[in-house]
Amino acid sequence: MTICAYATFAGFDADDELDPVLAAWRAAGIEGRAERWDDPAVDWSAYDAVVVRSVWDYVPRRAEFLAWARGVESVTRLLNPAAVLELNTDKTYLRDLGVPTVPTHWSSLGLPDWPEYVVKPAVSAGARDTTRTTDRAQATALAAALEGAGRTPMVQPYLDMVESEGETSLLYFNGRFSHAVRRTPMLAEGVTPDDIDRAQARTPAPDQVDLAEKVLTAVPHDLLYARIDLVRLPDNTPVVIEVELTEPYLYLSHAPSAAANFATALHELL
Repeated sequence: MTICAYATFAGFDADDELDPVLAAWRAAGIEGRAERWDDPAVDWSAYDAVVVRSVWDYVPRRAEFLAWARGVESVTRLLNPAAVLELNTDKTYLRDLGVPTVPTHWSSLGLPDWPEYVVKPAVSAGARDTTRTTDRAQATALAAALEGAGRTPMVQPYLDMVESEGETSLLYFNGRFSHAVRRTPMLAEGVTPDDIDRAQARTPAPDQVDLAEKVLTAVPHDLLYARIDLVRLPDNTPVVIEVELTEPYLYLSHAPSAAANFATALHELL
């Protein structure tokens, strides 16, 4: 039987997708075992593949995490590959994606005149170290503080469309569309940390599917999973806000076949 590691973190009990994934793998003939990515006692070479999943503590330890990924890949199959993880864990990849993305200013100097700003570091996860403000001077100061700490700032306009149209996440497993959801906008008024993973199933529009598939074409690697997060600009054009290829929440409970789709994709790649 094929044996795969499900790479997680010390707080793995917060990962409510772990048990459904392991059950789906088992049904597909794959034995899965949860392993903490930073556990020095794990023999990664004993696995046919290591699937990077809920490694949600990697951000302040990115260099250590990437060194771990390269080490694992030297002894077994890593999904997604280490080269993908290195690129994807720094959001400057958006500059070279070659598809429409949310307008982003990458410096504290010369901020555009936008009604409202979102300021965040290029290496982050969720809403960590992210601020929404209408004050251009505050946005400038926040971006400068990130630069002073050796971090690349991202300054973006706050798009009201995320509250009306919503943010759409399209999930792909081994390059095939599985399902999509409308996610709760993290920076909307009144949203709490408990709301962040809430979503509703959604059928993506044709222009959203077209954009997502252009993104997949732009990544020259086999991807076990990809979550492509889109929003619409005020003129209704869809743009990429993020491409999640490292440790995305997959919203498996929002589509009956999602966990099985994920297991089938892993079986195919192995």
